[in-house]
Amino acid sequence: MRLPCRRRFNRGFDPGAMLLLKPEDLKQISDHAEADYPREACGLLLGYQRADGDIEITQVAASKNMAALGQNDRFEVDPKLRLRLMRQARDTARGIIGHYHSHPDGSARPSTTDLAMAWESDLVWLVTAVVAGQTVQSTAHLLSEGGTRFNDIGLDCLPSGNEV
Repeated sequence: MRLPCRRRFNRGFDPGAMLLLKPEDLKQISDHAEADYPREACGLLLGYQRADGDIEITQVAASKNMAALGQNDRFEVDPKLRLRLMRQARDTARGIIGHYHSHPDGSARPSTTDLAMAWESDLVWLVTAVVAGQTVQSTAHLLSEGGTRFNDIGLDCLPSGNEV
């Protein structure tokens, strides 16, 4: 069995980088977060690091939250989804570059639980706040080099896939 390896583009994102995604991808995340409320929604972000250092999302993949029921302050991405996406991206210039999750009735900031559970320092964290079932904000973050805190990075939308 061939084990998936990490690619260079998955390492060392610049803390000054901007996370870029299409409006329809951000809407997909928002819709998922609202649908799963009051549980945390989660999923994976596929993309690549551009030559200018920014991080471009090319695919959003929603996951079932595998965390135990009743734990609305936890998320766990389905490992089968992750393996499938890793295989799908194996021979391409893109890969899993991050994940997203929601904070039901919380802020769009990584929590102390998120920090304690952050074991992959090279992933982008996109956090979406959902208050009373409605998305209010999404933010993007990178784990600091020492893994002691999250650093904010910019979040911006690319032109929609429907625009010419």
